[in-house]
Amino acid sequence: MVPKRPTAQFKDLEATELYCPRCKQAVPVRKRLLLVLPDGDKYEYRCAFCFETVGTKIDRHKKPMTIIT
Repeated sequence: MVPKRPTAQFKDLEATELYCPRCKQAVPVRKRLLLVLPDGDKYEYRCAFCFETVGTKIDRHKKPMTIIT
């Protein structure tokens, strides 16, 4: 049986290791909140050894946020 949405299982995928160009190898990463946006939160992944930014991710909110002014 084929699932209806094959990418649904990867919806909340979190990186634990990424390639660092400075260290020249795959390294553990630390996730850090970078920006809070109306459509989601933007995170950056940093190398656990040299703190080089090695990637970013935007977590989209399930329902739209209402901004009260």
